[in-house]
Amino acid sequence: MFALVDKSDNSITKMFSGKKGVDIGDNRYSQQIFSLWTEAERNAINIYEVEMDYSKRKDGKWYINTGITYSFDGSKAKGSYGDATARAHADTLYTEQDKTDKKIPDDKDVGDVAVRGLKYNLIQTVKAQAEDELNKTDWYITRKAEKNTAIPSAVSTHRDAVRTKQASMETSITNASDTPALETLYTYVNTADEGDPVVMERPLGELPNKDF
Repeated sequence: MFALVDKSDNSITKMFSGKKGVDIGDNRYSQQIFSLWTEAERNAINIYEVEMDYSKRKDGKWYINTGITYSFDGSKAKGSYGDATARAHADTLYTEQDKTDKKIPDDKDVGDVAVRGLKYNLIQTVKAQAEDELNKTDWYITRKAEKNTAIPSAVSTHRDAVRTKQASMETSITNASDTPALETLYTYVNTADEGDPVVMERPLGELPNKDF
Protein backbone atom coordinates (compact mmCIF):
# COMPACT_ATOMS: atom_id res chain seq x y z
CA MET A 1 0.00 0.00 0.00
CA PHE A 2 1.25 3.47 -0.91
CA ALA A 3 0.12 6.98 -0.03
CA LEU A 4 0.26 10.25 -1.92
CA VAL A 5 1.17 13.01 0.51
CA ASP A 6 0.45 16.73 0.42
CA LYS A 7 3.56 18.18 2.05
CA SER A 8 1.88 21.52 2.72
CA ASP A 9 -0.05 20.04 5.63
CA ASN A 10 1.30 16.45 5.78
CA SER A 11 -2.08 15.06 4.75
CA ILE A 12 -2.64 11.91 2.74
CA THR A 13 -4.67 12.67 -0.37
CA LYS A 14 -4.73 9.31 -2.18
CA MET A 15 -4.02 5.66 -1.51
CA PHE A 16 -2.55 3.28 -4.08
CA SER A 17 -2.44 -0.51 -4.06
CA GLY A 18 0.72 -0.57 -6.15
CA LYS A 19 -0.86 -2.99 -8.62
CA LYS A 20 -1.51 -0.54 -11.44
CA GLY A 21 -0.34 2.78 -12.83
CA VAL A 22 -1.49 6.09 -11.38
CA ASP A 23 -2.21 9.63 -12.46
CA ILE A 24 -0.81 12.44 -10.32
CA GLY A 25 -1.72 15.87 -11.56
CA ASP A 26 -0.90 16.01 -15.24
CA ASN A 27 1.58 13.14 -15.01
CA ARG A 28 0.83 9.49 -15.66
CA TYR A 29 3.05 6.84 -14.09
CA SER A 30 3.14 3.14 -14.87
CA GLN A 31 2.92 0.41 -12.27
CA GLN A 32 6.71 0.18 -12.39
CA ILE A 33 7.09 3.09 -9.98
CA PHE A 34 5.97 0.68 -7.24
CA SER A 35 8.12 -2.24 -8.31
CA LEU A 36 11.24 -0.76 -9.91
CA TRP A 37 11.66 2.71 -8.48
CA THR A 38 13.64 3.20 -5.31
CA GLU A 39 11.99 4.53 -2.20
CA ALA A 40 13.83 7.83 -2.63
CA GLU A 41 12.55 8.18 -6.19
CA ARG A 42 8.96 7.63 -5.09
CA ASN A 43 9.36 10.00 -2.17
CA ALA A 44 10.56 12.67 -4.61
CA ILE A 45 7.07 12.72 -6.15
CA ASN A 46 5.47 12.53 -2.69
CA ILE A 47 4.56 8.84 -2.79
CA TYR A 48 5.41 6.90 0.37
CA GLU A 49 5.07 3.22 1.14
CA VAL A 50 2.74 2.77 4.10
CA GLU A 51 4.21 1.13 7.18
CA MET A 52 1.46 -0.87 8.89
CA ASP A 53 1.14 -1.19 12.65
CA TYR A 54 -0.89 -4.31 13.49
CA SER A 55 -0.29 -4.21 17.24
CA LYS A 56 -3.94 -3.38 18.02
CA ARG A 57 -5.48 -5.67 15.45
CA LYS A 58 -7.08 -8.72 17.04
CA ASP A 59 -8.72 -11.96 15.95
CA GLY A 60 -12.02 -11.07 14.31
CA LYS A 61 -13.65 -14.14 15.84
CA TRP A 62 -13.44 -12.51 19.25
CA TYR A 63 -13.12 -8.77 18.53
CA ILE A 64 -14.47 -6.08 16.23
CA ASN A 65 -11.50 -4.23 14.77
CA THR A 66 -11.57 -0.59 13.80
CA GLY A 67 -10.85 0.67 10.32
CA ILE A 68 -7.28 1.62 9.44
CA THR A 69 -6.21 5.20 10.09
CA TYR A 70 -3.53 6.55 7.78
CA SER A 71 -1.18 9.39 8.68
CA PHE A 72 2.05 11.07 7.62
CA ASP A 73 4.50 12.39 10.22
CA GLY A 74 6.71 14.33 7.84
CA SER A 75 8.94 11.43 6.89
CA LYS A 76 6.89 8.24 7.01
CA ALA A 77 3.38 7.19 6.00
CA LYS A 78 1.76 4.92 8.55
CA GLY A 79 -1.40 2.88 8.90
CA SER A 80 -2.72 1.73 12.25
CA TYR A 81 -5.75 0.23 13.94
CA GLY A 82 -7.53 1.72 16.93
CA ASP A 83 -8.55 -0.23 20.02
CA ALA A 84 -10.57 -3.32 19.14
CA THR A 85 -13.91 -3.93 20.82
CA ALA A 86 -14.58 -7.34 22.34
CA ARG A 87 -17.57 -9.11 20.89
CA ALA A 88 -20.31 -9.69 23.46
CA HIS A 89 -19.64 -12.96 25.27
CA ALA A 90 -23.16 -13.13 26.74
CA ASP A 91 -26.55 -12.68 25.14
CA THR A 92 -27.80 -9.12 24.75
CA LEU A 93 -31.32 -8.73 26.13
CA TYR A 94 -34.05 -6.27 25.27
CA THR A 95 -34.28 -3.43 27.78
CA GLU A 96 -36.94 -1.03 28.98
CA GLN A 97 -35.26 1.62 26.83
CA ASP A 98 -35.69 -0.64 23.81
CA LYS A 99 -39.37 -0.85 24.67
CA THR A 100 -39.63 2.91 24.98
CA ASP A 101 -37.87 3.29 21.63
CA LYS A 102 -40.17 0.64 20.12
CA LYS A 103 -37.23 -1.56 19.09
CA ILE A 104 -38.72 -4.78 20.43
CA PRO A 105 -40.52 -7.08 17.94
CA ASP A 106 -44.13 -7.91 18.67
CA ASP A 107 -43.27 -11.47 19.71
CA LYS A 108 -40.57 -10.35 22.18
CA ASP A 109 -40.50 -8.41 25.44
CA VAL A 110 -38.08 -6.84 27.91
CA GLY A 111 -35.63 -9.50 29.08
CA ASP A 112 -35.87 -11.62 25.95
CA VAL A 113 -32.77 -12.26 23.87
CA ALA A 114 -32.06 -9.55 21.32
CA VAL A 115 -28.69 -10.81 20.04
CA ARG A 116 -26.99 -14.07 20.86
CA GLY A 117 -23.53 -13.77 22.38
CA LEU A 118 -20.38 -15.79 21.75
CA LYS A 119 -21.13 -18.30 24.53
CA TYR A 120 -24.41 -19.39 23.01
CA ASN A 121 -22.96 -19.73 19.52
CA LEU A 122 -19.89 -21.63 20.72
CA ILE A 123 -22.02 -24.03 22.73
CA GLN A 124 -24.23 -24.65 19.71
CA THR A 125 -21.10 -25.53 17.74
CA VAL A 126 -19.98 -27.99 20.41
CA LYS A 127 -23.43 -29.60 20.40
CA ALA A 128 -23.35 -29.96 16.62
CA GLN A 129 -19.84 -31.45 16.69
CA ALA A 130 -20.85 -33.94 19.38
CA GLU A 131 -23.93 -34.90 17.39
CA ASP A 132 -21.81 -35.47 14.28
CA GLU A 133 -19.50 -37.75 16.25
CA LEU A 134 -22.37 -39.72 17.78
CA ASN A 135 -24.05 -40.06 14.40
CA LYS A 136 -21.11 -42.19 13.26
CA THR A 137 -22.20 -44.96 15.64
CA ASP A 138 -25.96 -44.42 15.67
CA TRP A 139 -26.35 -47.45 13.43
CA TYR A 140 -25.26 -49.67 16.32
CA ILE A 141 -28.18 -48.29 18.33
CA THR A 142 -30.58 -48.87 15.45
CA ARG A 143 -29.32 -52.41 14.95
CA LYS A 144 -29.74 -53.09 18.66
CA ALA A 145 -33.35 -51.89 18.54
CA GLU A 146 -34.21 -53.82 15.38
CA LYS A 147 -32.17 -57.00 15.74
CA ASN A 148 -31.26 -57.05 19.42
CA THR A 149 -27.60 -57.26 18.44
CA ALA A 150 -25.37 -56.24 21.32
CA ILE A 151 -23.61 -52.90 21.07
CA PRO A 152 -19.82 -53.38 21.32
CA SER A 153 -18.50 -52.13 24.64
CA ALA A 154 -15.92 -49.95 22.86
CA VAL A 155 -18.74 -48.15 21.05
CA SER A 156 -20.71 -47.54 24.25
CA THR A 157 -17.56 -46.34 26.00
CA HIS A 158 -16.80 -43.93 23.18
CA ARG A 159 -20.32 -42.52 23.07
CA ASP A 160 -20.25 -41.94 26.83
CA ALA A 161 -16.86 -40.23 26.51
CA VAL A 162 -18.22 -37.92 23.81
CA ARG A 163 -21.16 -36.88 25.97
CA THR A 164 -18.96 -36.39 29.02
CA LYS A 165 -16.49 -34.22 27.14
CA GLN A 166 -19.31 -32.28 25.51
CA ALA A 167 -20.74 -31.44 28.92
CA SER A 168 -17.29 -30.43 30.20
CA MET A 169 -16.66 -28.16 27.22
CA GLU A 170 -20.05 -26.50 27.54
CA THR A 171 -19.42 -25.87 31.23
CA SER A 172 -16.04 -24.29 30.50
CA ILE A 173 -17.62 -22.00 27.92
CA THR A 174 -20.48 -21.07 30.23
CA ASN A 175 -18.10 -20.27 33.09
CA ALA A 176 -15.83 -18.01 31.01
CA SER A 177 -16.00 -14.57 32.59
CA ASP A 178 -15.46 -12.51 29.46
CA THR A 179 -14.41 -12.60 25.82
CA PRO A 180 -10.64 -12.83 26.52
CA ALA A 181 -11.36 -15.85 28.72
CA LEU A 182 -13.24 -17.48 25.85
CA GLU A 183 -10.38 -16.74 23.49
CA THR A 184 -7.97 -18.38 25.92
CA LEU A 185 -10.06 -21.55 25.97
CA TYR A 186 -9.65 -21.85 22.21
CA THR A 187 -5.99 -20.82 21.94
CA TYR A 188 -3.59 -23.66 21.17
CA VAL A 189 -0.33 -23.69 23.11
CA ASN A 190 2.59 -26.08 23.34
CA THR A 191 2.02 -28.17 26.47
CA ALA A 192 5.07 -30.41 26.06
CA ASP A 193 7.98 -30.25 28.47
CA GLU A 194 11.07 -28.45 27.27
CA GLY A 195 13.03 -30.63 24.88
CA ASP A 196 10.10 -32.93 24.13
CA PRO A 197 8.24 -32.99 20.79
CA VAL A 198 5.76 -30.17 20.38
CA VAL A 199 2.23 -30.92 21.57
CA MET A 200 -0.31 -28.25 20.64
CA GLU A 201 -3.39 -28.28 22.84
CA ARG A 202 -6.08 -25.85 23.89
CA PRO A 203 -7.54 -25.52 27.41
CA LEU A 204 -11.02 -26.36 26.11
CA GLY A 205 -9.79 -29.73 24.90
CA GLU A 206 -11.28 -31.73 22.04
CA LEU A 207 -14.18 -34.07 21.59
CA PRO A 208 -13.14 -37.72 21.26
CA ASN A 209 -12.95 -38.76 17.64
CA LYS A 210 -12.92 -42.35 16.57
CA ASP A 211 -13.90 -44.49 13.61
CA PHE A 212 -15.26 -47.96 14.14
